[in-house]
Amino acid sequence: MAQMHLAEPLHEEARAGKFGFPVPNTIGGTPQPNEWDDDWVRFFREQRIGHQVRLAGDGRLDQLWKEICDNTDGLAALFEGVTVKPGILHGDLWSGNVAGCEGRPTIFDPACYYGHHEAEWGMSWCASFGGKFWEGYRSLIPKDVGFEKRAVLYELYHKLNHYNLFGGGYLSDAMSLMDRLNK
Repeated sequence: MAQMHLAEPLHEEARAGKFGFPVPNTIGGTPQPNEWDDDWVRFFREQRIGHQVRLAGDGRLDQLWKEICDNTDGLAALFEGVTVKPGILHGDLWSGNVAGCEGRPTIFDPACYYGHHEAEWGMSWCASFGGKFWEGYRSLIPKDVGFEKRAVLYELYHKLNHYNLFGGGYLSDAMSLMDRLNK
């Protein structure tokens, strides 16, 4: 995974420092916009979380999202001191999208885009990556300062998507993550 995240982007726009993908795609059954943007924070704020909040159509989520944006300078405060370069992401990496083939690990059912490598771990809550995995990954891509707070942001994207797909308790999960970002 680290080698994939560090690979030279195939698309000209990503090589030029833009985030997105040549086409919109889906995350599960949810449309996922991917318009190219040279600002990671704006891309993630508008095309990931903002998009999911708009799809949810819930006034409480709208209000919490507005508060988060106000309290974090539009999320920029979460990225202070971090350089974000476009890397290709699987985008929906969880245990159900990981298997083996002929003794080698295989990933499938992607929701690809070029983004911040940390965003890949937004589904870690249901991915079960062990210590050896993280040791190998971190040997190539060390953990940046502030990762724990951004991990909450990246998980929020997937919890909002799960709410939009499945409803139920994912709303309270998303609201809890939003409360954590507001602190």
